[in-house]
Amino acid sequence: MTDPRAARLSQVQAFIETTLLRGRAVARDEELLLSGLLDSLAVMALVAEVERIAGRPVPPTDVLIENFTTLDAIGAYMDRQDSA
Repeated sequence: MTDPRAARLSQVQAFIETTLLRGRAVARDEELLLSGLLDSLAVMALVAEVERIAGRPVPPTDVLIENFTTLDAIGAYMDRQDSA
C-alpha cells in the first residue's frame, strides 16, 4: 500500500523539479528558498500547487520560510494541516 504522505510529497517534488526548476533534481533536504533556487513568483506557484495537492487553502499566515524551505518542511507542514 502506498503511503499517502509519500505520494503527496512525490507530487510536490515532481512539480518543483519539472515546472519550477525545469528538470533539475532536488533532494528532500535541499534548501529551496534561501539558496535562491526559487524566487518569490515560484514560491507563489508552489503554494498554489500545495493547495491543489492537499485539497485545502494555505492561509497567508502560513506562507513562511520555515514551512516551504525544503521538501521535508513542506511535507511536515502538510502533515500539520491534516491534523489541524
